Amino acid sequence: MSTATAPTHEQIALIGAGPSGLAGARNLQKHGVPFQGFEAHGDVGGLWDIDNPRSTVYHSAHLISSKRTTEFAEFPMADTVADYPSHRELRRYFSDFADRFGLRAHFRFHTRVLRVEPVSDAPGTRWRVSTEAADGTRETAEYKGVVIANGTLSEPKRPQFEGRFDGELLHTSDYKHAELFKDKRVLIVGAGNSGCDIAVDAVHYAKSVDISVRRGYYFVPKYVFGKPADTLGGKRPLPPWLKQKIDATVLKWFTGDPVRFGFPKPDYRMYESHPIVNSLVLHHVGHGDIGVRGDIARLAGHTVHFKDGSARDYDLILAATGYALHYPFIERELLNWQGMAPRLYLNIFSPRFENIAVLGMIEASGIGWQGRYEQAELVARYFRAKASGSPKAQALRAAVQGPPPDLSGGFKYLQLERMAYYVHKDTYRAAVRNAAAALADPT
Repeated sequence: MSTATAPTHEQIALIGAGPSGLAGARNLQKHGVPFQGFEAHGDVGGLWDIDNPRSTVYHSAHLISSKRTTEFAEFPMADTVADYPSHRELRRYFSDFADRFGLRAHFRFHTRVLRVEPVSDAPGTRWRVSTEAADGTRETAEYKGVVIANGTLSEPKRPQFEGRFDGELLHTSDYKHAELFKDKRVLIVGAGNSGCDIAVDAVHYAKSVDISVRRGYYFVPKYVFGKPADTLGGKRPLPPWLKQKIDATVLKWFTGDPVRFGFPKPDYRMYESHPIVNSLVLHHVGHGDIGVRGDIARLAGHTVHFKDGSARDYDLILAATGYALHYPFIERELLNWQGMAPRLYLNIFSPRFENIAVLGMIEASGIGWQGRYEQAELVARYFRAKASGSPKAQALRAAVQGPPPDLSGGFKYLQLERMAYYVHKDTYRAAVRNAAAALADPT
């Protein structure tokens, strides 16, 4: 039965038309699972459409992973696309992907999901989905299941500082163009990938640029031996301790020791936190364009007092403090939220409910959109198997109830909110592929 003719209680409600939502739509379509997509914006692409009011990209934004490790395998990016595409190229890529497979017809655009709730407490319950269209029209319907794919990088975490700041205090989600910094004394708080990118932008406009850091980082160049760094490496995986040792040594050959530039020495080993894919920030620190400061103690007027006892005046503080997982339309307990993130089997399936899944709640070095596509393939195969009464679907549910697999790959990740759903790419993708293969039709 096609999506166009299936009643809602025989459809899956898919939330979001960004990269994960498009992966979900393509796989539900491919496996013949009726579904209805919802997207609050007017087109596909999610945060990579800078015109989307919820987009957090800025005019200079590019991928930090190369196109060949990021693209959907069934829809490679053109050879003419840059190694590290800009948001403009990526917006076009997702639009072309949607065109190639006719995915827009499956979505109701300008339609925000207000609430998702189970009809009953039964594991196999239907789900009640309430939506609001752009004209204010509200609807509620029951769906067979729900796939949440609204992304992880739209809800800014705005820090609270002691004291009062009389200048501008913004988050990177507010940043679009470096003209914001013109003739200002700028402090960027946080040296994650966005913070470092924006600091490099700022040096061309600002009167001065400093970056405030709490901990040390490992900085990875985008190119090694003239090739994208994430395309290099042997085919045979190394033990974690050996990979950490070798890669940390190679990094120092190309970027030097960030400690000599004023950054703290990392108190963790490489890959135990997401690396910073940016060597330009070290270039500008080495040229005196960016100053490295410690953690903030308090604010007073235009003065920022740091914990090391130093102080300096600024006109603008930009918090590069990341984003929080944000599923505002569903109660946390329904997603088995524990601590800093939902606890889901393979970061996808709820232990409590059979007909709800989350796509895109993964972070890993090099996971790419293909990693999310593989999640979506697993979900689509599961819903198809469940609809046909296949015992394979019950076997997956039994696994969901069992002890969770170790997805760390042997690495001891930092216990931080942004690392709460971090996985090891190869370990994770192997687990997802194996689960999907177990649901495949016999050949």
